[in-house]
Amino acid sequence: MMQVMVMEVSMVVMVLTCLLLLGSSRLGAYIRIVAVQGIVAALVPLVVHGHGLGLQAVGVSAVTLVMKGIVFPRLLWRALYAAGVRREIEVYVSFPVSVLAGVLMLAGSCWLCGRLPLGAAVSGLAVPVAMFTVLTGLFLIVSRVLALTQVVGYLTLENGIYLLSVVLVPQQLFVIEMGILLDAFVAVFVMGIAIFHISREFDHIDTQAMDELADWRAGKEAEQ
Repeated sequence: MMQVMVMEVSMVVMVLTCLLLLGSSRLGAYIRIVAVQGIVAALVPLVVHGHGLGLQAVGVSAVTLVMKGIVFPRLLWRALYAAGVRREIEVYVSFPVSVLAGVLMLAGSCWLCGRLPLGAAVSGLAVPVAMFTVLTGLFLIVSRVLALTQVVGYLTLENGIYLLSVVLVPQQLFVIEMGILLDAFVAVFVMGIAIFHISREFDHIDTQAMDELADWRAGKEAEQ
């Protein structure tokens, strides 16, 4: 009973963090929220395995906790300080509409997972919430303008994939998570460097302005 209760509380926290990401405009809040989300996701394997807790589950949780709760947020904070931006003002989808879209994505995830033969799970919320987290990450990537927010969306997407692997494929958890963490670390590291250089060259990290480079290059070629 305690195992199910802790799992359900974890899933509720994941849902709330996703909705906060969709409704917030502060970049510092993005980083804090995704760090909390990573910490909660890292503790899920301990709950899933319950009394059969083994070295693999503890190792995966420890590595995931360090990477998602400490390393990734620190890299994002460094990129944020280098960029000198604090809020996201212009977005493709407004924040209230984003929250509404999040509620619809959550309802759609629950509806879809209720019709899939997923077998027994520790909590009935686990798979729908994992799918909702994946959709939230994808939504942030395509609906936000700043490069840093898109990185946060990528990490949210990775958290959702991680939850799916924990719940659906616990036997191969170590191999799957180490591969995902390696990809995520490389992606966040490279994106952080890119954000730093974009900010240094253009004094902003607005990805919309990248479209102007084509016009600038075309103008230069015309002058020549």
